[in-house]
Amino acid sequence: MKLDAFATLDAVIRQGTLAAAAAEMHLTASAVSMQMKQLEAWFGQPLFDRSGPQMRPTPLAREACAAMGEALHKLEALRERSQIAVRGVVKLGVLESMLPALLPPILHYVKEKHPELDIQLISGRTVLLTAAVKAGELDAVLVAQPDDGGSSRLLWHPMERRELVLVAPPTSVETTAADLLARYEWIRYDPKTISGALAKRHVEALGLKPRVRREFDSAAAILSMVSAGFGVSVVEISEPSLLAAYPVRVIRLAEPRPVYQLALAVRKADGDKRTLAALQDALHYALVQAQHRRKLDLHAHAHAPQ
Repeated sequence: MKLDAFATLDAVIRQGTLAAAAAEMHLTASAVSMQMKQLEAWFGQPLFDRSGPQMRPTPLAREACAAMGEALHKLEALRERSQIAVRGVVKLGVLESMLPALLPPILHYVKEKHPELDIQLISGRTVLLTAAVKAGELDAVLVAQPDDGGSSRLLWHPMERRELVLVAPPTSVETTAADLLARYEWIRYDPKTISGALAKRHVEALGLKPRVRREFDSAAAILSMVSAGFGVSVVEISEPSLLAAYPVRVIRLAEPRPVYQLALAVRKADGDKRTLAALQDALHYALVQAQHRRKLDLHAHAHAPQ
């Protein structure tokens, strides 16, 4: 169990909500939730009473927090006293669609916190990027984690949960996913990808059999086609600025919504490297910034769940 999970536990207890603790710790709310679940699995019992509108810490949670609080404070003081600059080069593989949103905040964070660390971002598809980190050609990858947990040769650090949405032509008037998929062709995201397969399963679970003639592995290409009225699609919008170039209706799907886990994967032998720990901190910061901008942009285009 990582020590920073106990620092996050302290923040959740003091702040009262996952969202407020996430803001304090510069993490996403899903990352905070994952850490709390990992702690509960480690202790073998719940740390919070979730029956009410707020999470109420159990006596065990408060006892664990008190026990670790002083130790964490002393360890942090020792770490700062003997701080050694994090330096070197880290090659990070990311999906091309995520580059515009993540690149600026990652580099800003590293410049501010670790000026001697050079983060080099390489874009590509999940399968190729994951193979590259296994082969030692990349130090880490930020990709969708497979449903089975991913390769056992890698350490997977959950970063953020991403939701797929239904996008429809701006001139469409239908109000349900069934009606939209009945009228329009389904412009499908490549089902060989994790998010494409997730979209396919969701549509099939609705009992729909839409027409499929076009298939792409680019969200920008799909949005351009949908905006022009050629069809509808179920995609994840990593870069909401695309909506300015390709206006569409963005509709949240009904529960259970199609969601995948975005994770940072590194080789097990490199799990304790300081450079990769600094990279993970930079990614948390960048994802929080990107998530905030994405919510603002998507809210302006959002329609009721269908």
